[in-house]
Amino acid sequence: MGTMAEALPWTQRAKLQALPVAVVLLGVLLLWYAAAWGMNAPGAIERVLKPQGAYSTMDVLRTTLGMERPLIPAPHQVAQDIWESLTEWPVDSPRNLLLHVAVTGQATLLGFVLGTGLGLLLAVVIVHSRTLDRALLPWIVASQTVPVLAIAPIVLVILGSLGFSGVAPKAAIAMYLCFFPVTVAMVQGLRSPQRIETEMLHTYAANRWQTLWLLRLPAALPFLFPALRVGVAAGLVGAMVAELPTGAQAGLGAKLLTGSYYGNTTQIWSALVMSALLGLVLTAAAGLVERLVLRHRRGQ
Repeated sequence: MGTMAEALPWTQRAKLQALPVAVVLLGVLLLWYAAAWGMNAPGAIERVLKPQGAYSTMDVLRTTLGMERPLIPAPHQVAQDIWESLTEWPVDSPRNLLLHVAVTGQATLLGFVLGTGLGLLLAVVIVHSRTLDRALLPWIVASQTVPVLAIAPIVLVILGSLGFSGVAPKAAIAMYLCFFPVTVAMVQGLRSPQRIETEMLHTYAANRWQTLWLLRLPAALPFLFPALRVGVAAGLVGAMVAELPTGAQAGLGAKLLTGSYYGNTTQIWSALVMSALLGLVLTAAAGLVERLVLRHRRGQ
């Protein structure tokens, strides 16, 4: 099936891939409008329509989907808020969502790079040392049982006392969430070569590091890239969570916090939508790197 799809022109492949996405998006929008109607209608009737006298179902619908401070803003209200933010304010303005996307994206990428490096290092030492396997792996798993909301303030206070501020503390929280999927996936991937393959390299007098470079790392690539997609999405969550207890002035987490302070639900949902789009861009970039690397590997 995959071979048949790859034989099609890229325009047809794009259509085949876009159709399921469009169907799901349409379903999400319909559910979103239904939720906005159900949650906002009682308030619209009590505060707006009843004082005016008689009203119809269309009046309820129109008022519900156009409230200034709704419980759940409708999709078109969120889209309008994002558009106004991007077009009516300069990029360096705190009112422009692109500034917050850039701040959170910077912390996410730095944490992702650090977390990936840490995960690769831990996986290599675990695979090559049975003692470290028994000593480290249970603690690595246990580290993820601590809620990030609980550990983030502790890490931020410690790093702040050491003089680290700005992007570094947020990147540390992102790294904390990134390294785990990379470590677990790479341990499995580095152990995936069969015994006959490792023994064949031993017959050529390959040492441990040559075996790692020539056999184990190439075999682990199919395990690594799915973990990278999960890791970069987790890193985004970590960066946004790290912005909450610091009172940050910029970042999508700070935008969420500001919206909750002032009861501006549309601003909250706009920040959530932008964070989702940022996550899609980052995971798509990881997927693009995966295709390029695996295609180059097949070509070799």
